[in-house]
Amino acid sequence: MALQVWETLKEAIVAYTGLSPTTFFTVLALGLAIYYVISGFFASSDAGSRSRDIGEPLQPLPPPVQLGEISEEELKQYDGSDPNKPLLMAIKGQIYDVSQSRMFYGPGGPYALFAGKDASRALAKMSFEDKDLTGDISGLGPFELDALQDWEYKFMSKYSKVGTLQKPVAEADANAAPAAAGEPAESTTAEVSKPAEDSTSESRAVKAEDTPAANVE
Repeated sequence: MALQVWETLKEAIVAYTGLSPTTFFTVLALGLAIYYVISGFFASSDAGSRSRDIGEPLQPLPPPVQLGEISEEELKQYDGSDPNKPLLMAIKGQIYDVSQSRMFYGPGGPYALFAGKDASRALAKMSFEDKDLTGDISGLGPFELDALQDWEYKFMSKYSKVGTLQKPVAEADANAAPAAAGEPAESTTAEVSKPAEDSTSESRAVKAEDTPAANVE
């Protein structure tokens, strides 16, 4: 029975491959040997890369650096283009260190255009247009302001605040104008009251001159 199976197998090898049974099995053995050699090579390289990954832990992020009050131009230096600097962005004038989410806010990330800027308006509108990359939130609707508030709460709970943005010069001048405008008004009031007092004194003097002096006995 086994002999008949072998004879049938030899005839099938010759018919389908055109090779003799000896040649066919030699080629098959070489193919298996090459497969095991190649698979063993890739397996060893994968094991080496895993061991390197395990042996080289990720470096911890440095502690946030407090910057105090900086300008918008200074904030642009922290947009992630320099890997040695922290990754910062601002919401409503408050600056946060988002270095731990570099995959989102760093170069190539989906929110990379927000880094190094006050993106309040863009976050409120969920806009990626350059004109909305500003801290000006005037004219926003209630739903947009609520969305911005949610973003601010998220940043306050997740990231460290490291500074504030300087107010624009025009806004600072506008805040100082009402105080300056009140000073002339006080001086004017004083000037008006002074002539009134002078006129009252003059009238009293005239009245005293017109009154007859008392008889002396």
